[in-house]
Amino acid sequence: MVRCAPLRGRDARGTVGAPAARGARARSDLMPFSGLGLDPALLRATRELGFTRPTTVQRDAIPPALAGRDVLACAITGSGKTAAFLLPTMQRFLAKRRGVTRALILTPTRELAAQIDAHFAELGVHTPLTGAAVFGGVGIGPQEHAFRSAVDVIVATPGRLLDHFRQPYAKLEHLEVLVLDEADRMLDMGFLPDIRRILRHLPSRRQTLFFSATMPSSIVGLAREMLRDPVTVNLERKAAPAVGITHAVYPVAQELKSPLLLALLERNDMPQALVFTRTKHRANRLAQFLDRHRVPCERIHGNRSQAQRTRALAGFKARRFRVLVATDIAARGIDVEALSHVINFDVPNVPDDYIHRVGRTARAELTGDAFTFVAPEEEGDLRAIERAIGKQLPRVTLTGFDYTKRSAERLEVPIRERIAAIRTRKAEDRARAKINAERRAQTDAKPRPTHPGVAPRRRRRFGR
Repeated sequence: MVRCAPLRGRDARGTVGAPAARGARARSDLMPFSGLGLDPALLRATRELGFTRPTTVQRDAIPPALAGRDVLACAITGSGKTAAFLLPTMQRFLAKRRGVTRALILTPTRELAAQIDAHFAELGVHTPLTGAAVFGGVGIGPQEHAFRSAVDVIVATPGRLLDHFRQPYAKLEHLEVLVLDEADRMLDMGFLPDIRRILRHLPSRRQTLFFSATMPSSIVGLAREMLRDPVTVNLERKAAPAVGITHAVYPVAQELKSPLLLALLERNDMPQALVFTRTKHRANRLAQFLDRHRVPCERIHGNRSQAQRTRALAGFKARRFRVLVATDIAARGIDVEALSHVINFDVPNVPDDYIHRVGRTARAELTGDAFTFVAPEEEGDLRAIERAIGKQLPRVTLTGFDYTKRSAERLEVPIRERIAAIRTRKAEDRARAKINAERRAQTDAKPRPTHPGVAPRRRRRFGR
């Protein structure tokens, strides 16, 4: 598997932090956005957003994309890749007539789709270009309107897009550009069959921009199917966390992870923390634990509705919540400005997931802390992470924390107990429903009392 490093610099804002090389490469690193040949309306938007110089992936991917070439880029979240494919795509359509959908951007998660759509709006503020986000968990009506009115750019998740393709209004026969963002994540989530079905709805003659954080054989095979003589960007670089991250590993028993997190929060040197758990159940239980201890927190995972996920993320960004507990659904697609801490409450099973998790902090040349809680049974996964990033992470202990005390609260209820509780609750519901039905039957069977001299009331029958 080929991995690529997070590129120093700003994702959507600011300057490139990579040191300049000698000669032409040094001059290229110092090239401003105006040197890329972008339209003045787009350059004005980049200035207003605080862009000064393109990041490495922007500098290498935008020129061939502007020239109409297919691009295969290895770039993780935080490298500036969103602008790397949005800017040339928008430039291509500025001089063309409106009322035709010309670009489709596929992403693995709703959060990432919403983020790209918002960034498109920021970059296109001085242009007539229109776009829409298409994903599940929200009403389908506005999305249908976007198809019927033929917005210029659609940002979509595969499942909801296929839902629309079943309807006659969803036609993309004039599509010119297809972008796959976080392609490896889409394959991890089982979207490869969906992607193949989507390709059958698209014109074969098109430009394809393909962005992936890693290049396993499945991604390489898909790229060969979709791309024609692509320009490759950053494929040779090895994956590594951003340089501004301070890593720390906290060896701790599984049952003491929750108290340890609470102890770290009580020290008041952690303004905000994005906390990753292994499962949705553990995310729920940890959020409940923190709430009982009066820590403002929310949770985000696949079982939460889109409205709940949106409120949780918005509240975290607005700093109404000090902690956001998440599963890996949030590892890509969440951009929180100046996030100070990422905590791996559970060690990720895949080294690449560690890089994506901790990449939520130390963005845009800032610094941040990444703490990992490691139970004895997770040491093997941690060693795999250390081999992948090429260094041993420092082990630390929290002064004053009692590592010998056993917690009275269980974080995770065993699956057998959860299933038994669900069955018991359903049996109780059925018993109550049966009793209520019997009571209603007895009430209906009783004759209604009549009074002397008063005729019984006849039921009025409507419709006659």
